[in-house]
Amino acid sequence: MISFTGKTVLITGASGGIGREVARQMALAGANVALCDLSTQALDTLAHELAAAPGGTSTHTVDVADAQACRQLAQTVARHHGGIDYLVHSAGIYPEQRVEDMSDEQWRKLMSINLDGTFYMCRSVIPHLTDHSAIVTLSSLAGHRGSLGHAHYSASKGAVSSLSKSLALELAPRTRVNIVAPGIIATSMAEPLMRQKGQALLDNTPMKRFGTAAEVASVIAFLCSDLASFVTGETLHVNGGLYIV
Repeated sequence: MISFTGKTVLITGASGGIGREVARQMALAGANVALCDLSTQALDTLAHELAAAPGGTSTHTVDVADAQACRQLAQTVARHHGGIDYLVHSAGIYPEQRVEDMSDEQWRKLMSINLDGTFYMCRSVIPHLTDHSAIVTLSSLAGHRGSLGHAHYSASKGAVSSLSKSLALELAPRTRVNIVAPGIIATSMAEPLMRQKGQALLDNTPMKRFGTAAEVASVIAFLCSDLASFVTGETLHVNGGLYIV
């Protein structure tokens, strides 16, 4: 029942499991979708899949860890569509590495993508956001309770949540900013974790299954829509009860 006709959404990490589903749901609801990721081939494939959707589609190969590239991306999308209504920032990586074995380079690489990239993209779109616009960032269950072997990921996602809440204060009332924190979602990013600890995770999940990208995307679409017009600075957990605040 949600319509995004005439609206423009910029999606980073668009070729990932959650990003692809956000693009699909919002394109089918009428949005003009600007797809952003590192892989040109993956973006072209996704754009082809969305060709029949009512909204327009454009692809942009961008490294979110590059501040200038983010600035240029926002300018390009805004110029083409007359502004940006929504930013869905889902770009991120999830490597496994214990702190005692973690190099400076491994720490810095993850932070440059997961945290710096969030800052660069949000800062870049601000001058181009329309009235009644919205930003949705992706945090994680790990950002709230930690994650064995993923301390750098957990730290980055905790920081993303704090950054997003501060942005909600700065950008209101013109722009709403909210955070979605997925739990264990059946995507390629989570496959190693599901293989290693799948049964234990299911045993501790009240819903007794892993989530789907579509279930996360529907929450993101809700937060962008007018149905969430009085919701800002909030974190919506999508984890089947694995973590209950």
